[in-house]
Amino acid sequence: MKFDLKQSIEKNQFVVNYRRMWPFIKPFWPMALLSLLICVPVGSLDAVIALFLKPYTDIVVVGKSMESPWYIPLLIVGFTTVQGLLNFGGAYLNAWVGGKLTLGLKSRLYDKLVEIEPSYFDKTTSGEVLFRFNSDAELACSGLLGNLKSFLTRIFSSVALIGVLFYNSWQLSILAIVILVVAVAPLTKVKKLLKTLVSRNNSCVFQLNTTYNETFSGNRTIAAYNLQERQKNRFNALLADVFTITVAMTRRTAWITPFMHFVISIGLGLAIALGSWLIVQGTISAGNFVSFITALLMLYTPLKNITNVAVSVQQSFLAIERVFSLLDRPCVLVEQEEPAGVPEVKRGVTFEHVCFEYTKGTEVLHDINLDVRVGEMLALVGNSGGGKSTLVSLLPRFYDVTKGSIKVDGIDIREFGLKDLRQHIAMVFQDNFLFDGTIRENILLGNPDATDKDIEEALRRACLSDFIASLDKGVETYIGERGILLSGGQKQRVAIARAFLKNAPIVILDEATSALDNKSEEIVQRAIDNLMKDKTVFVIAHRLSTVKNANRIAVINEGNLVELGSHEELMAIPGGQYRTLYNMQFKKPAHEGEEEASAESVA
Repeated sequence: MKFDLKQSIEKNQFVVNYRRMWPFIKPFWPMALLSLLICVPVGSLDAVIALFLKPYTDIVVVGKSMESPWYIPLLIVGFTTVQGLLNFGGAYLNAWVGGKLTLGLKSRLYDKLVEIEPSYFDKTTSGEVLFRFNSDAELACSGLLGNLKSFLTRIFSSVALIGVLFYNSWQLSILAIVILVVAVAPLTKVKKLLKTLVSRNNSCVFQLNTTYNETFSGNRTIAAYNLQERQKNRFNALLADVFTITVAMTRRTAWITPFMHFVISIGLGLAIALGSWLIVQGTISAGNFVSFITALLMLYTPLKNITNVAVSVQQSFLAIERVFSLLDRPCVLVEQEEPAGVPEVKRGVTFEHVCFEYTKGTEVLHDINLDVRVGEMLALVGNSGGGKSTLVSLLPRFYDVTKGSIKVDGIDIREFGLKDLRQHIAMVFQDNFLFDGTIRENILLGNPDATDKDIEEALRRACLSDFIASLDKGVETYIGERGILLSGGQKQRVAIARAFLKNAPIVILDEATSALDNKSEEIVQRAIDNLMKDKTVFVIAHRLSTVKNANRIAVINEGNLVELGSHEELMAIPGGQYRTLYNMQFKKPAHEGEEEASAESVA
């Protein structure tokens, strides 16, 4: 049977994991190599004491002579001092390389995180993101170098000690190595024993992290609804699950340590018995025997506690596998190798037979056809959950259509580069996300190159000038995480100012005023009216009073486009869905609405 070296290497978990980490180590490989080379003398010096015990025992203990080489004690002290200094140097280099490695891996993971498609966050909790993109990197890197350093130190220590064993007695050495192989055999099963439990434990950690985040973000809701006991019970239940899993992990692996103790004690007993017989036979000297037993104890003793190291190694390997499963995760939103440039938008946006499903087999948009002309304002209305937000989320490619296409000036948006496409679209949401920092920093996200004059104009058009003038620090005012120090209307206007600076030809307003009181809505609506000038605009609104002036209104219900036309045209449809919604909002009886519509049509 032909031996396939490549296949053999690929099956070796140790080699595969370290090969995958090589690109991250490569930039500072000399320091990494030096930290590993130090392991050679550190490990090898373990054998010095055992080696020197032979002449000392034969001459002093057995021979009762004081002619023992006087330098042996000094050498032992000297070698031990050198070993300590090398250990310090190795620990420092290990920490330096480990820190650099962790920074590089976290940077790559964060690059992946910010580029990942929005649909990933629909199904992933904040706790899982924090664990997989942060904690796993630390576990992988610290485990990688720490375990590699321990492994190499132990390897060279073992090689040196085995050399001492054979130097003293090849018969006893063969016995010792057989016992060693039997003792460490169960360690090959550690990964299999742990993998399921580690996954369950990680799931609990995800939920714990999510609970912390929810407690931070939802602290007012917890206080307002007296949810303290509920949160405590949920948290304590998760802690209990973690405890149960930890105990199960211990139960599955803790037996290895007593097993190794038992096997090693048998090995020591047999070595003493065989060694005694060899001394009586004159095959080895007492010095050989003492030196051998010392080396054997130094070889066996670390193995008694190696189970914890093996568990740590396997957890690091599992973390490395999880890290690379993220880095290797294919991009769902595929881009062309040579994407087309987004045109100036002279004709408009077209939805052709658009269908979409979040979950395979469950369609939420059904054969939507729309032609939105440049400079037109299209309002999307309908019952909650009907698919309005989903439809506009397809335009900047937060998701890709399942069937059909969306075109800008006749070109499928999938032919454009993602960044280029999104640069041509400004979005204002119902709950706009503001970053921790100042008003200026948040507005400049629309255009980092904007001048002070541009910022002033954006503030004026967003109806923020008076508010900014009332602040001691003006646009340099700190607004807190998620803009917590601003009111709802102020946050909306900061988001609108940001959209002004972006100056994109296409504007999407997703429930931009629905959460505001009447006074705030009036101010924000003026800012929105300024923003929409000379733009192609998509407006989602539940308050139909805000969309009466739209060029056309599309009624989306249950994922279908059921009506399309101006306010007057839709109000003229007897029993129409838009007309029903409008009359319900303004609490008009059906016959009164029909009379009004009739009067409007006559006029």
